[in-house]
Amino acid sequence: MMEHAEHSPAAIREKAAGAVNCQSVTLPSGLTVLCRTMPGYSSVHAMYATNFGSVVREFTLNGKRIQLPAGTAHFLEHKMFESEQGDAFDLYAKTGAAANAFTSYDRTCYIFTATDMTDENLDILLNMVGHPWFTKETIAKEQGIIGQEIKMYDDSPDWRLLTALFRCLYKSHPIRDDIAGTTQSIAELTPELLYACTDAFYRPGNMVLSVAGNITLDQAVEACRRNGVYDAVEPPQVETIFPQEADTVQHKETTFTMPVNKPCFALGYKEAAINRGDTRMEVIADLLPDLICGGLTNLYRKLYDESLVNPEFSGDYLSTEGACIIAFTGESETPREVAQMVRNEIARLRQNGVDPELFTLVKNQMYGEMLADVENVDDAAEEMGMAFLKGRTLADEIEALATLTVDDVNKALQTMLLEENSAYIQIDPKE
Repeated sequence: MMEHAEHSPAAIREKAAGAVNCQSVTLPSGLTVLCRTMPGYSSVHAMYATNFGSVVREFTLNGKRIQLPAGTAHFLEHKMFESEQGDAFDLYAKTGAAANAFTSYDRTCYIFTATDMTDENLDILLNMVGHPWFTKETIAKEQGIIGQEIKMYDDSPDWRLLTALFRCLYKSHPIRDDIAGTTQSIAELTPELLYACTDAFYRPGNMVLSVAGNITLDQAVEACRRNGVYDAVEPPQVETIFPQEADTVQHKETTFTMPVNKPCFALGYKEAAINRGDTRMEVIADLLPDLICGGLTNLYRKLYDESLVNPEFSGDYLSTEGACIIAFTGESETPREVAQMVRNEIARLRQNGVDPELFTLVKNQMYGEMLADVENVDDAAEEMGMAFLKGRTLADEIEALATLTVDDVNKALQTMLLEENSAYIQIDPKE
């Protein structure tokens, strides 16, 4: 049977690219610049990001093997705002921009939003990230500040829940360790280690500048020229090293107590790591939780109507180099009952298949969320950059979703969300 022209792969790709409307260029330095010019918008959002997150704990730089303590990427994020001339936040205050940064398992991102002085704000962003400055004295000062932040994470039930889950699911992968590390691990940091990280991972070829709103691609490229990240440079030889990870989970269950009002739980599944650029598999992993217990499912309505969970109950997935997790988390007076209901629903879907009507509804919902993201200045810049760091474009994501079928999901269910690859965490109220 001939394929309808509107549904051919070429037509879907063209429609996806048109929906995103993103310009891109790779500079001689290796830096990729992405731009979504949005007429009628007054603000600009910029993200300068590197493929360097908390799971990078060992690498070689020009043949030299370097090991990092837990929390290095997050610590470095904090330090990049400081220079011999002062704090970048003070410079942003003069331009009126709102600036921030964040570190995840596989990336570190520096962002600002502004309605004026775009060129000046780009100069601050590119200059501060491009000219690191570390001393023993400034590192010691930051260790005390981040130590307080780590204590805050230790008091967060949500964060403790996920950390415990990852430690059950994984034996060796660095995802077991908190993004911020521990007070003991960050005490090992030195200027030499931090400079090794910036040399290896804060090079233009490992980064992306993604901008959206009242800005043009030429404007962003010119900022790169002014700040020394345009011209070709000889890149260092870098190889990231990850430990060999077991196929099985480390522990099946962990329980502990904290000052919480009601029990918190997590049911997690250790999945095969998704290869960089495998957009189709990422979309499937993203869809599955919503097909199992998302707001459109019968299971969610049953759980909510019977007051077994509150609206915070949800399923989500996390994919980073060497690790992939699908997890269901929430609060409940009967957490084990809820977890068993989720297990039963996974088994039912594996045997009977996903309802085609539900699949279409969830797929359309995700498609709407993708399109909404690119119409928001902040989300557009960040989602473009995040996709690039994953080895794809937003158009690739839309195309992968558009071509996905319910049969694809049912096939994936035969090898995913297996009980032998699961772990359960419960936090009970401290008496």
